[in-house]
Amino acid sequence: MSFRGSPKRVLVTGATGFLGRQLIDVFGSDDTLTPIAGSRAGTGSINNVETLAYGDLTELPDLTKTLSTVDCIVHCAGRAHVLHESDADPLAQFMASNHDVTLALAKHASKAGVRRFIFISSIGVNGSQTFGTAFRANDLPQPHAPYAISKHAAETALLALGQQTDLEIVIIRPPLILGPDPVGNLATLARLIGKGIPLPFGAARHNRRSLVTGRTMAHLIRTCMDHPAAAGQVFLVANTPALSLRGILTQLSHETNLPLKLMPVPVPILRIALRMMGRSAMDAQLFGDLEIDITHTTDTLGWTPEPYS
Repeated sequence: MSFRGSPKRVLVTGATGFLGRQLIDVFGSDDTLTPIAGSRAGTGSINNVETLAYGDLTELPDLTKTLSTVDCIVHCAGRAHVLHESDADPLAQFMASNHDVTLALAKHASKAGVRRFIFISSIGVNGSQTFGTAFRANDLPQPHAPYAISKHAAETALLALGQQTDLEIVIIRPPLILGPDPVGNLATLARLIGKGIPLPFGAARHNRRSLVTGRTMAHLIRTCMDHPAAAGQVFLVANTPALSLRGILTQLSHETNLPLKLMPVPVPILRIALRMMGRSAMDAQLFGDLEIDITHTTDTLGWTPEPYS
């Protein structure tokens, strides 16, 4: 099976989001691709690309005709991590956005003859922390929170759809994504760096957490668009090596062009301080390990991530 034309027409949903913007930027400089920027209400600051405003994806219209000219969909849109959850039933909200909408879009894509559907999932499907053994693609899923549970449910439904139709499903599970304007916990760290005050994490050198840059995500996704071995696969992705908290802050400083100031406060003291402030949950997020083994990805695709810049 081959793409219907050249350059390949690729729809990126969530194109105004953190990852979507980076993908559109990278794909727009690729002469073999015609990126289509899809978002709820247009593409805002994204210029010089074809756009598709699909409205509220929870009320997904019939996009079969629109998708009939699309070769590949990269589905980034969805409900992401919510740092301060206020919804009474967060799992229901995550399931509606990340499972129901994803499956509906994939069904439209199948009817329209789209060749490949690349779903951006989450390493959270594997779990929240590693203890000496890195996560692998064939691990038994252990989603730990409503967000990860909804992503796993979407993965399962998509792979089943791929078995029943000609739509080729590719699933990518990234960890936290580094970039110039990060989101989630990385955004919190970036704001702390931006305050210009010394942060007490200079001694946090020994934990190991895998992250991925937006550029690496874009390059892997580009490979997955037409690699014959990618269909039906689940791929983990990360830059190497894994970073300590100090290393993450250093890389984040580089990505955001913000100067970093650190004080070497011993980690045990910081852990005690977190407990005294009632923030014990932050201990694992800051000082725990989350390592990813991408051997399956590199062996299957003959692809390697670029080094941290």
